Amino acid sequence: MAYELYYWDGIQGRGEFVRLALEEAGADYIDVARDQRRGTGAMVEIMESDSEPHIPFAPPFLKDGDLIIPHVANILFYLGPKLGLAPEDDGLRHVANGLQLTITDFVAEAHDAHHPIDLSLYYEDQKPEAKARSAAFIRDRIPKFLGYFERVLQQNPKGSNHMVGGALTYVDLSLFQVIAGLRYAFPKAMTKGEAEYPGLLALHDAVAQRPNIARYLASPRRLAFNEQGIFRYYPELDSAE
Repeated sequence: MAYELYYWDGIQGRGEFVRLALEEAGADYIDVARDQRRGTGAMVEIMESDSEPHIPFAPPFLKDGDLIIPHVANILFYLGPKLGLAPEDDGLRHVANGLQLTITDFVAEAHDAHHPIDLSLYYEDQKPEAKARSAAFIRDRIPKFLGYFERVLQQNPKGSNHMVGGALTYVDLSLFQVIAGLRYAFPKAMTKGEAEYPGLLALHDAVAQRPNIARYLASPRRLAFNEQGIFRYYPELDSAE
């Protein structure tokens, strides 16, 4: 049976971290909300079910047969061994999960850069606060997170080609997406500062060149970044200072 991925249509969002793993592995999956026969309604129906014993709080979630797995890091922890995208060593699988959870924290902060006050408000309703939050994100948080991931990469006992162990894992794919998203949302800031993270940049480029990922990036399945997703480009929030 094909995996079923449930996430909002029209944006990459958090669902993209799961898509990259499925695409790299060449897995058979259905992007349910983008399926014309089912659409977003099929996703909402599960979330609002009064009979499903394991209802997810929000997308993304993955359905594998009758099993529903929510949350990006949890989904990837489940899928990684099945798709050959997790370390074989059980201890290192938990290391990978820890890194993915840290990516989850970073992604949440990237989102809050443009929505720092209220998720129910439009960006235009909180622009002054977003400008202050983005300045702090660029100044303090991007270097803190990327600096940490660069150190992890360089100190990997198996070499600096991968974040965990000696082979590609879902963590590598997720950091590709993080770098791509930051370059879209904060192009000036990244142009100025990204040279501090040569290993992460090399990892991003290596992932982009993998055959299955390259085909995916060139396909209509890979939606463009836009101002409804997590990584949003507002020129007034981008700074190279």
